[in-house]
Amino acid sequence: MNFGKLDMPTLENWLWKAACSIRGPVDASKYKDYIIPLIFYKRLCDVFEDEIKKLAKNFGSEEIAKKLVSQDRKLVRFYIPDDCLWENIRKITTGIGERLTDALRKIAKENPKLSGVIDIVDFNATQAGQRIISDEHIHELMQILSEHRLGLEDVDPDILGRAYEYLLKKFAEGSGQSAGEFYTPREVGLLMAYLLDPEEGEEVYDPACGSGGLLIKAQLVLKEKKKEIKKPLKLYGQEINSFTYAMAKMNAFIHDMDAEIAVGDTIRNPKFIEGGRIKQFDKVIANPMWNQKFPQDIFENDTYNRFSFGIPPSNQSSDWGWIQHMYASLKDNGKLVVVIDTGAVTRGSGESGTDREKEIRKKFVENDLIEAVILIPDNLFYNTTAPGNIIVINKAKKHKGEILLVNASKEFVKGKPKNYLTDDNIKKIRDIYFEWKEIEGFSKIITLEEAKLNDYNLSPSRYIAINEEQEIMPIEDILVELAKVEEERNAIDKELKEILNKMGFEV
Repeated sequence: MNFGKLDMPTLENWLWKAACSIRGPVDASKYKDYIIPLIFYKRLCDVFEDEIKKLAKNFGSEEIAKKLVSQDRKLVRFYIPDDCLWENIRKITTGIGERLTDALRKIAKENPKLSGVIDIVDFNATQAGQRIISDEHIHELMQILSEHRLGLEDVDPDILGRAYEYLLKKFAEGSGQSAGEFYTPREVGLLMAYLLDPEEGEEVYDPACGSGGLLIKAQLVLKEKKKEIKKPLKLYGQEINSFTYAMAKMNAFIHDMDAEIAVGDTIRNPKFIEGGRIKQFDKVIANPMWNQKFPQDIFENDTYNRFSFGIPPSNQSSDWGWIQHMYASLKDNGKLVVVIDTGAVTRGSGESGTDREKEIRKKFVENDLIEAVILIPDNLFYNTTAPGNIIVINKAKKHKGEILLVNASKEFVKGKPKNYLTDDNIKKIRDIYFEWKEIEGFSKIITLEEAKLNDYNLSPSRYIAINEEQEIMPIEDILVELAKVEEERNAIDKELKEILNKMGFEV
């Protein structure tokens, strides 16, 4: 067993070895589903042992410390019964899947905060009459994970996030399509957290929180900014997937952060309500699913008046539905940072007739709410090779009547399978934002009148040319445009049919 501080190369080698131990019976895209909960379980047990040893110094022995803890659970973060401790479970050689599952359920029962978090995986589950993961494979996996301690002094609190990120990166080809629905690349999340600029004691909300990474990074950025924090952030999030919700709770617990996470569909059924209206927060940060589609009546019949700027098109993209929900969740001087599909800032501009997305975007511009739009490089995200835009919406803009546009599409290092932003890339972008300045070929400050003259197209690449390369529309945007054309064609066909029927022609 290794008692040294766990660094990234060691962590990666360790996790690769763990993944290899279940290769075969478990699909690569599912490795994280078994490994991450076990890492969390081991972390809880190692921290519990550390706390017992610390208490033993005060009370004379570990036996007395355990007895006191069993009577007063507040003495420790989480109470782990003796028969549920990692060291006792990993020694089992037969029926380990059943015993492990029972142990995790018992821990959840002893610690209500962990219900629906640590007990989400049935290690004894079968499929078509066969065990999904055998006792032999579970035993081998636990032996490998036992090679390193995960106690308070053994590992950085960000271990779960790092482990999760590594498993996603390593198996991006197998898990990428679903991964991007709930995971934002680490460096993109950090950039967003810097732009959010959280202050002590603020309430920060993520309506599509996934595994909780953006909320965690907001807290980490605050810690970096202020070495001694008297009032930490209050974190809130909602996540539609129950397994991913559990990941978010694990992530918060392992960071010793208090986060209120709710399960449910945010657009259809927002969980954070106060006095019959949407709860409002100081800051909002999110990476919702891009170009998601919701039925139009969801927006039209909303009881919380979230979509007052306009109803998003039902069969194209609900990006501006998400953004309006976030805006409705802001306090009077609040600020939101969202990463979204590039088409959200261009669709409808330059076209004849009306376009719902453009009309919503126009209202945000005319109300002087959009502070910055930052085009980030392509191939950063796990579920798409397309680039994205970070949009900053601020109710307390310092530079009234102006919008900062940043074309950071070349600020990356090429990687396999994904590109990534370096610390220098992140610093360059955040410095431009906080210093509010123009750099030729990188950033430009436009007025609201300029945005109007360009028909509310806010794409940085329209205003900032790089190597005069022709802009290629991402496939996601092409599909949205095709859907829009199809909707218009159906509307014209319907109108023509009604006219012909009135004229006596049966169609």
